[in-house]
Order: sequence, then structure tokens, then C-alpha cells
Amino acid sequence: MAGWYTTLMNNFMASSQIPLIVHATHEAGVKVGGIGAVLDGLLGADAYNERVTRTILAGPMNGRDATEMERLLSPRNGLQIHYGSLQAIFDGVPEETRLALQQVEQTFEVAILYGRRRFGRHEHEVLLVDVTSPNRQQMDTFRHHIWQNYGFDCARYGWNPELNLYLDIAPPLFGALMALGVGDDLDANDKFIIAHEWLGLPLVFAAQMTQPNQWRTIFYAHETATARRLVEEHSGHDTRFYNTLFKAQEWNLTLESLFGNQDDLFKHPMIKQAVRCDNIFAVGDLVVDELRFLGDGFTHANIDLVYNGIPSTNTSLAEKLESKRRLQKYCENLLGYIPDYVFTHVTRLVYSKSLWRDMRVMEHLDRMLAQEDKRAVLFVLSTSVPAGRRSEWVYAWEQQYGWPVGHRGDNGDLIDAEAPYFFNVVEPFNQRASHSRVVFVNQFGWSQDRCGQRMPADMEFMDIRRGSDLEFGQSIYEPFGIAQVEPLTFGSLCCVSSVCGCVGFVEQAAAGLENAPNLVVADYVRLPDGFWLNSPYDALNIDGGTRDWIESANAAGVAETIFERLPKSQAEMQVLLDRGQAIARGMSWDVVATEFLFNGLQNAKK
Repeated sequence: MAGWYTTLMNNFMASSQIPLIVHATHEAGVKVGGIGAVLDGLLGADAYNERVTRTILAGPMNGRDATEMERLLSPRNGLQIHYGSLQAIFDGVPEETRLALQQVEQTFEVAILYGRRRFGRHEHEVLLVDVTSPNRQQMDTFRHHIWQNYGFDCARYGWNPELNLYLDIAPPLFGALMALGVGDDLDANDKFIIAHEWLGLPLVFAAQMTQPNQWRTIFYAHETATARRLVEEHSGHDTRFYNTLFKAQEWNLTLESLFGNQDDLFKHPMIKQAVRCDNIFAVGDLVVDELRFLGDGFTHANIDLVYNGIPSTNTSLAEKLESKRRLQKYCENLLGYIPDYVFTHVTRLVYSKSLWRDMRVMEHLDRMLAQEDKRAVLFVLSTSVPAGRRSEWVYAWEQQYGWPVGHRGDNGDLIDAEAPYFFNVVEPFNQRASHSRVVFVNQFGWSQDRCGQRMPADMEFMDIRRGSDLEFGQSIYEPFGIAQVEPLTFGSLCCVSSVCGCVGFVEQAAAGLENAPNLVVADYVRLPDGFWLNSPYDALNIDGGTRDWIESANAAGVAETIFERLPKSQAEMQVLLDRGQAIARGMSWDVVATEFLFNGLQNAKK
């Protein structure tokens, strides 16, 4: 009986294997941002690697950018080069393959890199193309074919260097795949090209035009670029956009019928070609709604939810308390008091993260803390310089004017969006608050060598995750929001806006938000009682003043929920830790691969 069962399971696993997936992405060579985090999680997951036989990441390489090449070739990136004309490495592939790759380079006048890169415990193939000086005739021919087959006017947007880059790399990338013999012996249902965002679509176009019906193609929507722009560029932000979307669903109206033609943003007509793929993935429930809102082929296209995953680790209460102790000590060194609660916000310093909403909630929390004679600190870790400032500069600023409590805007300390955030948001709050302070750490890294002498010597980045009592993340646009809910596994409260795509996944993993005390949902889309919208045109009239009023009103309720759920004892911390880890396990990348990704791949087959 046992032998029969083993044979049955082996046959099932063999039939469910996926021979080949090509991921077309701008982060094929180096992790840069959100999609890189997705690739790290997904391609490093055991469940993914157990079923996918071969994975290739395909994308661009800029040989003239010394910083980019340094990151690409750094030992920390885990890249092994088997073929690289810029690096004069040719002996890692068979002679036949070397000749075929060189033929592609000569035809398109490009440089190719082929190798393998680490993703956790696993390795996957990487194929990169440098198009510093490509053959213009070849590239123009490809653009003409796109116009003929898809109606996308490449010439209209020829001024955009980003678009030009991803159009230029597509033909040589597909040629290099063919030179590697990728998929030659596979049926169409056994090989997939996944376009991560619009940047991967030109490679899909190349496959569809060169080998029609021989690949299964998928558009992986990590956002909806048109929706992001409409949210960010109007003062009504998410309050206006999503109320308009919800009303439009009732009236069966599309985005352009309400907001007008959006073709000036090249990403908009490019994304509309995603319906030519065999399936569409969306990272959050609202992304599904946003894509449907585009109308045309999206109205009836199959769109599968493929949420992002989050880390799931086993952390003890003692470890959490030790990390919190370090954060408390840092606060004492900076501000002279030991906080009862440590709040954090680790994020990119971009407008969509709406950092001002933290202050709205903190205004109410400060009064509640005063009533209970408690103290708190909010560490905001965000910077306009991802590579970080030089350590000696930070040490000098710390000595001169108390960085990061104090900042200056005339010496390279505060630059770009950092200055208005600090002077217009953080400083006014700190002057008013009595029982809490905000510390703006605008430096990459979270260690003494990067952040100054007052940071404890044993501090490390995981401390800001593990030791936090509350992580903020109340974005106006957030297709998923991995960073916002990463601290779940460490028993922290996570305060996210209702438009964050992670809310739907938490709700599913916890079997209802009522079973997820770690998640506090700040709803700035919900209108107050008595504020009626009779049509989507009423929603279009929501302006910055209305949104500001709604934020102010709803922030009070958010603060009350947070204060009620903040742990008052170690026993309550243990309850949040246990529940958070249970939810995080239900949101792991293994779960994403098994319950979402593979089902979506199956739905792409014809």
C-alpha cells in the first residue's frame, strides 16, 4: 500500500512540474526595490523550487554605470558569471552556446552577461543585456513591428529613456534565450514568460511576434501606473480616487470616461496591451479593481490574485525584549528618556508613503500617552540617498548639532524631500508634543558605524524590526506593502491604510480581520456619516481640503485602536507575538507559491 501511494505521489509531482519560467524584470541582476524583494522571496521559497525546474531572470545591464556594475559584481550579490563579454569571460558555456551568444551580440551590437545568482538557499540563471550603442536599424524594426501588431506608438514616446531601454533590450534578450536553447524541446504549456510590470512587456512582445503561440505569457501587475499617478498628483489622493472607482463600478463607467484620456503617460497604453497575455496577476485586491477600471479588454480578462509574501521567523519574547531594550537605550542617548513604547516607520522617502499621516495619529496618541503618564518615540528610517551618507559626515553632524535629533539643510544633511519633511512635519510635532518625540534617521543602515556614537554598539537592522511595538505604513497608494507588515512576525502592531493590498492577505491568513489584533487598518477612504456621494462625478470633486478633514477625523479612531491594543505587559506582548507569527506563517512565500502563483500559471494554459 505504501509503495502504491509513493508511486502515485511521484507521478503527481512529475505531472505538476513546471519546466521553465522566464522572469522579465528590471531587477534581474540586482535587487533595487519592491520587485527585487518579491523575486528574493518567491525565487528563494522551497515550494517554488520544488516545482519549477528551470528559472531564468532576464533584464538590462548598464556597463557604463560604475555604481551599478559594482553592485552587480559584488560578492554580496551572489552572481557567478558563465559568459560575459564586458568581463571577458567566455569559458563557462559550451562552445556552441558561446558562438550563438556572440552571434546575437554582433547582430544587435550589444553585450551579454549570462550566469547564476543566489536567492536564499537556491540559485537561478540570469541573462542581462547592455544596449549602450545598439544597432538602430534592428531596434527601429522592432518598434515598427510593435506598432503594427499592438498599436503602441513607440515614436510618440521616443523621448523617454526608460521606455527606450526596455524596448531596446527585448530583441537581443529573446535572441539570447534562443541562443541558450531555452524551451526548444518544450510544449507551449510548459514554458512561461512573466512580465513584471510594463518593463517586461517588450520581451513578451518579442516572444509573441517571433514564436507565435509557442509561449504562455503573463503580466504581473505590481501596481497600476495610471492609478498611482491619479492618486499621487491630485490633492484628494486615495480619498478621491477610490471613492470615484467604487461609484464607477456601480455606474459601469471606466477610468478614462471620468478622468479623461491618459495616453500622455506612456505606461498607460503599454499596460493596456497586457490583455494580449494569457493571464494577468495582481498583487492586491484593489489592483484587480484598478485594472478592471481601465476598461476595454480588462473588463472580462482573467486576473488572478497573487499576493506578496512576508518573512516568517520564530522569535522569542526574550529576543524581542532585547531588541526593544537597544532601541530604548538609543532613545535615552538621544532624548534623555526611556520610552515605554517604541514606534517605527521604515520606508522609502516618496510621496505615496504619506508620512504626514503618522503625525496625525501621533497627535492623538501623544494626548493618550500623557493621560497614562507613558512615553513613546517614533523612529522614522527613510532617506533620499539609498547608498547612504559617509560615516564620517554623520559622526561630525552628531557632534556639531545632535544629528539625528537635529538636522540642517545647508550642508548635505537634508536633501530633496527630507528637508520639507523634517522642517514642516517632524519639527512642528516635536515642539507641540509632551510625551512622545519623532526621530528622523535619514541614513542608510541601522548600526553604530553608520548612525553615530549614540547608537548602541550592538544595534543591528533587525532590532528596528524585532523591537518595534508599532510599525506605521498609511500610504495613499500601496498595491501590497511588504514593509508595512514585515514586523507582524515579531509581534508588532502594524498600522496600514485601507488601500494597502496586504490587508486582503492578512484577512485571509487570519480568517477575518477580527482575528488579527496585530493589524490596525486606517481607513481614509471611508466618508463620515452624512457625506453622501450620489454619483462618481460627486467623488471627483473631493479635493485636498475634504481629504484633509477626513484624515483628521479618522485619525482619532486609528489612535484609539492603537492605544487600546498596545501591550501593557509582557504577557500581552507574548499574545501579540504568538498571533503575529501564526498570521505570518499563513502569508509566507511558500504559501504564495502554492496557493496563488501555481494556480495562476495553470489558468494561463490553453
